[in-house]
Amino acid sequence: MSPTQSRAVHEVSSKPLKWPESVEQFCSSLRDKYQAELAGPEGILVEVELVKARLERSSGKNQERELATPDWAERQLARGGLAEVLGAAGDCRRPRETQVIAVLGKAGQGKSRWAREVSRAWACGQLPQYDFVFYFPCHCLDRAKGDTYRLQDLLFCLGPQPQPVDEEVFRHILRRPDRVLLILDAFEGLEAQDGLLHSACGPVSTEPHSLRGLLAGLFQRKLLRGCTLLLTARPWGRLAQSLSKADVLFEVAGFSAEQAKTYVTRYLERAGATACRERALALLRGQPFLLSLSHSPTVCRAVCRLSEALLQLGDKAELPSTLTGLYVGLLGPATRDSPPEALAGLARLAWELGRRHRGTLQDSQFPSAAVRAWAVAKGLVQPVPGAPDVELAFSSFLLQCFLGAVWLALSTEIKDKELPQYLALTPRKKRPYDNWLEGVPRFLAGLLFQPHADCLGALAGPAAATVGARKQKVLSRYLKGLQPGTLRAGRLLELLHCAHEAADAAIWQHVVQGLPARLSFLGTRLTPPNTYVLCSALAAAGQDFSLDLRSTGIDPAGLGSLVGLSCVTHFRASLSDMVGLWESLQQRGETKLLRAVEEKFTIEPFKAKSPKDVEDLGNLVQIQRTRNSSEDTAGELPAVRDLKKLEFALGSVLGPQAFPKLVRILEAFSSLQHLDLDSLSENKIGDEGVEQLSATFPRLRALETLNLSQNSITDVGACKLAEALPSLAASLLRLSLYNNSICDMGAESLAHVLPDMVSLRVLEMWMPTIPFGVHEHLQQLDSRISLR
Repeated sequence: MSPTQSRAVHEVSSKPLKWPESVEQFCSSLRDKYQAELAGPEGILVEVELVKARLERSSGKNQERELATPDWAERQLARGGLAEVLGAAGDCRRPRETQVIAVLGKAGQGKSRWAREVSRAWACGQLPQYDFVFYFPCHCLDRAKGDTYRLQDLLFCLGPQPQPVDEEVFRHILRRPDRVLLILDAFEGLEAQDGLLHSACGPVSTEPHSLRGLLAGLFQRKLLRGCTLLLTARPWGRLAQSLSKADVLFEVAGFSAEQAKTYVTRYLERAGATACRERALALLRGQPFLLSLSHSPTVCRAVCRLSEALLQLGDKAELPSTLTGLYVGLLGPATRDSPPEALAGLARLAWELGRRHRGTLQDSQFPSAAVRAWAVAKGLVQPVPGAPDVELAFSSFLLQCFLGAVWLALSTEIKDKELPQYLALTPRKKRPYDNWLEGVPRFLAGLLFQPHADCLGALAGPAAATVGARKQKVLSRYLKGLQPGTLRAGRLLELLHCAHEAADAAIWQHVVQGLPARLSFLGTRLTPPNTYVLCSALAAAGQDFSLDLRSTGIDPAGLGSLVGLSCVTHFRASLSDMVGLWESLQQRGETKLLRAVEEKFTIEPFKAKSPKDVEDLGNLVQIQRTRNSSEDTAGELPAVRDLKKLEFALGSVLGPQAFPKLVRILEAFSSLQHLDLDSLSENKIGDEGVEQLSATFPRLRALETLNLSQNSITDVGACKLAEALPSLAASLLRLSLYNNSICDMGAESLAHVLPDMVSLRVLEMWMPTIPFGVHEHLQQLDSRISLR
C-alpha cells in the first residue's frame, strides 16, 4: 500500500460512521454543486504542472518580497495529481494548526480551473482527508454588503450559491476544523486582502467581524483553527507580503508545447472537428510567436477559437503573427452586427473596472440591454458560475485587457500627453499608473501602429482613423525617445513586446539598435514568448551580444535558441541548466550547435554560495574530463579554461563540508588568477582545508591573488601554507590572512619564506592572536607585510 493510500485509509477510518441527517444532506448538496461539469471550452481539462515556489527579497529599495525565479533544472515539480499534491502538503502541517497553501501564477495560467478541479475531486471522493470543501471566488466576497459577519455567514451565505445557515451543520464543522478545506480563488482581487496578517481579530467563532477581520482571523489561525486554507492569486503588488507566512507555495507552470497541442486536440474533439486536427496544428506551427504564447491556457483557447473559424476558409487561411491580431480576428466578426457604440461602451466598462481592479459587472453597468445581450451572445462576457444572473464577468482577463486598450485607442477623453504612461515603461513618480491590466501596453501598441484597416478599423470602422493617427504620433514620438539600454530587464522585455505588437519597422529598428552589447536578465523571468521576442530582436540588431541568463527560468528549448544565435558571442547561464543542454545536444547529435555553445559559455567570475554551486562546478569539470577521454583533439572547455576569478562563500556550517569537493577540481582551472575564500559569514576551512588547498599549488601556476582571511587557520595551517607557497613564487601577487588564529610560530614560518616569494607585493597578516610588537617586528623584516 502506498503512503497516500495508507494516509487515506487512516483518515477515512477517523471519520464518524454516522453523521446527522442535516450534515449528510449539506455535504450531498455541496458534492452535487461541485460535480456539475462546465460547458464549452471551460470544461476542457489539461492538467497544468505545479512548481514548488518561494518568496525572496526584491533588489529594489523597498526590499519587499516577490516570487523567486528558479533555474529550469532546479524547479521542484509537485508530483502526482490533486490528491497527491494536497496530501503531501498536508504531511508538512503542524498538528491542530491551520495550514495556508497558496497557488500563484499570472492571469490566464489556469489557477481558477485548478481550484475548481480541487472541489470537483473532493466531490468525487478523491480527497478523503476533508469532510467539507468550501469554494469561494473572491469576487463573491467583495460584493458582500454588510458591515459585520460571523464565520457561519462566510460558510453558508457569502459563497457563489448562498443558503440558510444550519446551526447543526455549523457545530459539526467546528468540532473537526482539521477536516475542512476553504478555497479562496482569485485572492488578489479582494479589497480586504491587504494586511490580513496584521488586522485585529479575536478567537471566538461566534463573534461578528468585518469581512477583513473575519479573513484575518482565518489567516492568523484564530478562527476555525486547524483548517486548510487554499488560495489562488496573481502575485500582484503587496500580495506577496500577505503570503510570506504561507506554509506551502506553488506556482502554476502553464502549458508546455505538448500540453498546448493536447488542448488543441481536445478542443477540436468537443467541437466535432477532429478531422481538422493536423491542419489546426499546422496553423499554430506556422506562427511560432502564437505557439510560444500558447504557454498560457487562455491564449491557447483563443487560438483554438480563431483556428476553428479560419479552417472554414480553406487552405490559404493563416493565423496572425501578433497577440493583437489574434484578438482583432476574434472580435472583428462580432462587431459587424453590434448595436451602435456597443464596442466602445463595453471597452470603456472594461477599462473603468480594470482601474478599480475588477473583472465582474452587473446588468445595470451596461450602456443598454441591447449591448448586454450582444456581449453575452458573442461570448465577450459570461455568467459567473454560481452567481446570480445579474452578475457577469469578461470571458478572460486578457480580453478585458484588450478591450481596455481599445478604449484608450478610441477615447477622446484620454489626453494625448497622458497616453505614454499606459505603456508602463517609464513610470511617473507622482500618481503612477499601476498597470493592473498588464496586457494593455502591448495591445495599445498593436492597435495604434498596425495598419488601420486590418486592426483598429476592423473593429471601429474608418471613423476611428483620425483619433488613431493622432495617438499613434504621440506614442511614436515617445517610443523613439526611449533609450532601451537604460531600462531594467523587465521593462526592456515589455518594450520588445510592444515593438513586436506594433509591427512598425521604424519602431522595431529604433528599439533593437538601441540594445546594449551586454544584456543581463539575472532574476528576470524569461517565459517562452519573452524568449521569442528577445531572439527576434537580437537577430535583427546587427551587432554582437553577451547575455546573462542566470535565474531566468528559461526552458531548454528557449536556452538553445538564444545561445545558438550567431550574434550571441558569450553567455552565462546556470550550470545545472547548461549540463542539461549539453546532454540534450549530445543525445540529438547536434554537434555543430554543441561546439558553438561550448565556445560561448562562460562562468567568469564564479561565486559558489551553496553546495549545489560546488556540485554543478564539479559536473562541469567532469564533462570536460569525459570529453577529453572520448575525443583526442577536444581540448579544454573554454568555460573551465578561461575562469580567472573564483569566490567561495558558503559560511561556517556548509563551508568546511563543501570545501574538500572544491579542492578536488581546482587544478582543472588552469587560468585561475583570483581565489577568494573570505566570506562575511566566515567559511572556516581551518587547518585541514589549508593543507588540502596547499597540495594544489603546483598546478595553479596563474594564481595571483589568494584570500584566506577569516578561516580559523592556526599555526598548524600557517606552517603547511608556508611549505607550499614557493610553488606560487613566480605568480602570487597578493596573499591575505587577515583575522585568523595564527600566533608567533605560524607568523615566523610565513616571514621565513617571504624572500623566496619574488612576485609577492602584499601580505595582509593582522591577527588578534599576535601582539602588536610582534606585528611591528614582522613589518620591519619585510615591508610587504600589511597590518591593515
